[in-house]
Amino acid sequence: MQEVKNYIEQNRDRFIQELFGLIRIPSISSEAEHKEDMVKAAEYWRKSLREAGCDKTEIFPTQGNPVVYGEKIIDRALPTVLVYGHYDVMPVDPVELWESPPFRPEVRDGKIYARGADDDKGQAFMHAKALESLVRTNTLPCNVKFMIEGEEEVGSMNMGCFCTEHKEMLKADIILVSDTSMIGMERPSITAGLRGLTYMQVEVTGPDHDLHSGIFGGAVANPANVLAKMIASLTDDQGRITIPGFYDDVQVIGQGERDEMAKAPFNEDEYKKSIQVDALFGETGYTTKERTGIRPTLDVNGMWSGYTAEGSKTVLPSKAFAKISMRLVPNQDHQKIGELFARHFTAIAPPWIKVKVEALHGGQAYVSPIDTVGFRAASKAIETVLGKKPIPVRSGGSIPIIPQFEEILGIKSILLGFGLEADACHSPNENFPLVNFFSGIETITCFYQYFTQLMKEQ
Repeated sequence: MQEVKNYIEQNRDRFIQELFGLIRIPSISSEAEHKEDMVKAAEYWRKSLREAGCDKTEIFPTQGNPVVYGEKIIDRALPTVLVYGHYDVMPVDPVELWESPPFRPEVRDGKIYARGADDDKGQAFMHAKALESLVRTNTLPCNVKFMIEGEEEVGSMNMGCFCTEHKEMLKADIILVSDTSMIGMERPSITAGLRGLTYMQVEVTGPDHDLHSGIFGGAVANPANVLAKMIASLTDDQGRITIPGFYDDVQVIGQGERDEMAKAPFNEDEYKKSIQVDALFGETGYTTKERTGIRPTLDVNGMWSGYTAEGSKTVLPSKAFAKISMRLVPNQDHQKIGELFARHFTAIAPPWIKVKVEALHGGQAYVSPIDTVGFRAASKAIETVLGKKPIPVRSGGSIPIIPQFEEILGIKSILLGFGLEADACHSPNENFPLVNFFSGIETITCFYQYFTQLMKEQ
């Protein structure tokens, strides 16, 4: 593998510049004005895969954003790895908090700063460069396929149909994903589970138009006030969610597994310092890592109503809105939770307002067994590159399409992520350390070697 390491080292600057070209495309899937940018990002990926060594590349249209497919088949008798990633990114608001323009990548203190630097352009691009490194050094041990989508950040609503329509083309032995994080480079980990997601939007309406708060205030219910009270009632003082039936299907983790989770290093003081809070809060009876890994949550992701521009305007708003996400654990069904939420939220509405509840998107939780060939190959690859055996951990995040891959394609996924909690994904000043980027490329090349070897030994 020394030849591969040398190739990566010799091409470091070019790899970075090519990643920068992808990052500069503002492919924000949730904003309609970036529709053309989604196509540009897909075309950039197709070109990158072709130049990396794929013999076949194609862009498949969907009812939403296109999916990029690529493959390098060296021998159909050999194992096949299917790489999944996404080229869409989150919005950049509040843009004024960025220290540099979000789509003008730059390196500071050994980190790439830009939207998508980690999630998921930087991490997915590691796979293109890993393939290139193996192809150019004539050391590729297995077949590799790619499917790169443009709607992960809005729920991957068209990927299920794409997989169903192209099951034969997507046949593989394992799906490899780099869209998660690890504890740290000095204490590596592999994500062995993801929480599911139910994402809702609520609208509360009072009068049919904004009113003068002096003339009507006190006589007419304020939708913003009402919405705040309704949302506050969704959780209690113990951090428990009050929606009837919400916990009925929650998988309770045994003390043995909780003890194993506790072995992962965690410094609560450093955790608080990293996000500038004086104290932590969550469901009573669980540790911080348990709250983010094995327990469900409910959070407001955004609220808006009335006048929010500079200065003052004394209005009693006609409407108030909120986006609310619920992270789910194994056995909880995201559609069932959405229905329970809608029923409860409507039931608690007072008679002086009207309520509208809309389900935006969601997905099931996912658990990756740690005794599979894929997981063992990933563990050995990380240990080879970073010098330490990784800890299996459960992530608090969600990738809604991952459970569907297993359901539709019948293939397990390995979540080989190189992000860090400090990378500020989804926030201003998102970043990705260069050492993680290049270590990730090398680890992926090792994964192919070990996975092929272990598959042959079965």
